[in-house]
Amino acid sequence: MKKFLMAAAGGTVAGVLATTQIAAPLLAQEAAKTENVYEQLDLFGDIFERIRAQYVEEVDSGELIEAAIDGMLTSLDPHSSYLSPKDAAKMREQTRGEFGGLGIEVTQEEGFVKVVSPIDGTPADEAGIEAGDFITHVNGESLLGLVLDEAVELMRGPVGSEIVITVVREGESEPFDVSIVRDTIELTVVRSRTEGDSVVLRLSTFNDQTYPKLEEQLKEKVETAGGMDAINGFVIDLRNNPGGLLTQAIKVSDAFLDEGEIVSTRGREADDGERFNAKLGDLAEGKPIVVLINGGSASASEIVAGALQDHRRAIVIGTKSFGKGSVQTVMPLRSEGAMRLTTARYYTPSGRSIQSLGVSPDIVVAQPPRRAESEEEEDTPVRRSRSEADLRGSLNNDSLTEDEVNQIMEDREKAEEAAELREEDYQLAYAIDILKGLSALGPKE
Repeated sequence: MKKFLMAAAGGTVAGVLATTQIAAPLLAQEAAKTENVYEQLDLFGDIFERIRAQYVEEVDSGELIEAAIDGMLTSLDPHSSYLSPKDAAKMREQTRGEFGGLGIEVTQEEGFVKVVSPIDGTPADEAGIEAGDFITHVNGESLLGLVLDEAVELMRGPVGSEIVITVVREGESEPFDVSIVRDTIELTVVRSRTEGDSVVLRLSTFNDQTYPKLEEQLKEKVETAGGMDAINGFVIDLRNNPGGLLTQAIKVSDAFLDEGEIVSTRGREADDGERFNAKLGDLAEGKPIVVLINGGSASASEIVAGALQDHRRAIVIGTKSFGKGSVQTVMPLRSEGAMRLTTARYYTPSGRSIQSLGVSPDIVVAQPPRRAESEEEEDTPVRRSRSEADLRGSLNNDSLTEDEVNQIMEDREKAEEAAELREEDYQLAYAIDILKGLSALGPKE
């Protein structure tokens, strides 16, 4: 027994020694790391003082520190940044849905400003700016070397003033200038219309008005059409929607799902993750849904498209989305400014990350490039083809009643209107054709 106790005691001592031997180097490493951080902070303080004392011109200490903070954040990823008190106030205005500017959502790539998407009905949209365009100069001044906030500041100005931006576009051999007049941007977050028997819901962004407006306009269009039985389905148009509030993306997804996960977020630590699930209730009452996306559909738009696609609640058509699969948290600072920091990645219900990859549509449908007005004028008018009914003395169709003939003519007129829509918006026309096809098959048993 004594031998056993001695062995146990010996084992305990050995364990303590082993633990001490392992822990000591770890503690030493942590101490070295901490000491290194303090050395780096001392270096920062030394450089800061030398700039203040020896730079060729007198500098503002506050601006210098803000620039250092912004540089630290922007070095992390394209979406982390420092917001000065003025910029923080502008961001709050955008969330409410009204602000001044050109009407484009931008990011930075290879030193230049890249357009994520133009916002519907804004000066940039009307001037023909497209998702994927690179802005290289503003009023002749190069943006190369500027951080994103500095580049955006150059594009800001008084409402009514003119700005000339230089654009590089894929497929164009040379850069070209676009003149835009700045305006107050009042976002119409949801536009709705009826095309034949389909309801089209166009979402331009995700701010705190998005879900309430979506619900309101969907119900209004269904009521005007004569009830849900008169509707063959819904098109949710998320093209060139740059995203916005995560909470609104969850609400919009939940509007068309009865159950299941909508999105999950995973942060640096396992405990930081969250899952968001749908509640019972489908605004579309099970009617078919087609979601339209393109390269300008980002962030919150990708959450909605990914959730409805994974649950097989919608057919997603268009082209690959932007691929922003990260979550930013805006943290207020003592200076009345704020810090936008990437704190998590988000994942669709099937567990896939969209970061850099985007949402792949179920059916790839590219939008034909815009044609110049001169090209449209040169088009030869299409001659109407002749049919049996045009022949002199042709026999009448005696198998149909007058009402049946009128119904055929009405259906034919709708089909011709759909054909005209293809010239205006090919992707939307394709989406509506899909809803017609699904409606023709009838409901699932």
